[in-house]
Formats: sequence, C-alpha cells, structure tokens
Amino acid sequence: MALIVKETQSIKEAVNYINTIDANKLSRLLSRILQKLHLKGERSFSEDEEQKLQAALALEKQALHLVLETASFLLEQAVYHNIKPASLKQQLENIHVAPDQAEVFSQAWATAGPDVVEKIRQSIFAPKKLEHVGWQLNLQMGQSSQAKLKVPHAVLDLGVKDVEKPEQLQKFFVEFSHQELLEFYNKLETIQAQLDSLT
Repeated sequence: MALIVKETQSIKEAVNYINTIDANKLSRLLSRILQKLHLKGERSFSEDEEQKLQAALALEKQALHLVLETASFLLEQAVYHNIKPASLKQQLENIHVAPDQAEVFSQAWATAGPDVVEKIRQSIFAPKKLEHVGWQLNLQMGQSSQAKLKVPHAVLDLGVKDVEKPEQLQKFFVEFSHQELLEFYNKLETIQAQLDSLT
C-alpha cells in the first residue's frame, strides 16, 4: 500500500495535538470538516466557533489551526486516493496517530467519505464550462504563387459560459490544419480513455 501522507515536521507536530483530543470531540470535529470539505474557499469553522474550539480542546490558536489544516489535508488525501477506511486507519497509524484517534478518522471517513467523494466528483473545478460546439470547414483553393492549391482548415466555434455569470456566453474560434486537428482529436481520445478508466 503506497503512502498517502509523508511524515513532515508539521504533520508530526499536528499529530501530537490530535493524539491529545478526546475521541468524541475529534469525531464531531472531523464530521464538520467532512461536511465542508467539498466547498472551495469556505472555512470549516467561523472565527467564533474557532474560539470556542480552542477552549473546548484546550489548544492555542496556532495549534488549533494546525490541527484543522492537517485534519483537512488528511481527509483530502483520503478523497484524492479514494482510500478504504481500514487503509486510512493504517496510514494514520504509520504517521503515529494514536490507534483510538486513527479509529475515529476511519469511522468518520466510513460514514461520510463516499458522499464527500461524490460531491467533489460532481463539482466543477474550472471556472468556465463548455456549452456549445460548432464547426465549419474552409478550403483554400489557390493563392498568387500557386493556382492549384487545396488546403483545408477546420474552424471550431466554442461557446463558453462562466460558472459565476451563466447568462454570458463567450465565443472562441479556433482554426486547425488537417494535422493539428488530427493531433487534437488524438488528445481528446486519450482524455476520453482516461475518463473511462476512472468510472
């Protein structure tokens, strides 16, 4: 089984704090992180909630931030690798997370992990989305130096919408020679094959 997390100095420090957290409190903490993990740019806890957490977990502000960031990172790695709960527990024990705390991570992941993976899979990572594809074929029949010339060019008309402003459609025109279009097609085939292998 490949390692999903390397034991850096920062991870070691965070693990020391995580190992001191009561299992019930850690379970609630992880549950909240998992609820918000798929939301880009949104914090798991507000400023007020973090202050209450500091008191509840008996951690300094910097230590709490390290715990939250590390727990989020560990769960993001679990999402990325789509790891099984038992494997996650083993991986965490490999970086010296105490067995009880590793079990809490494993149980939280078993409960919420599949839902989080599905939400992340369905979210859009790119700010723009392809809405429309059109095309036309242009054929150059000659020029001043050559009377008999046949040079085909394909022009793709791509309509793209910004996720933030879906009412605005931007149009892009991309011109391809025969060879460029063939290379583009082959790249699309490779992408399609990789997507098919993931499903």
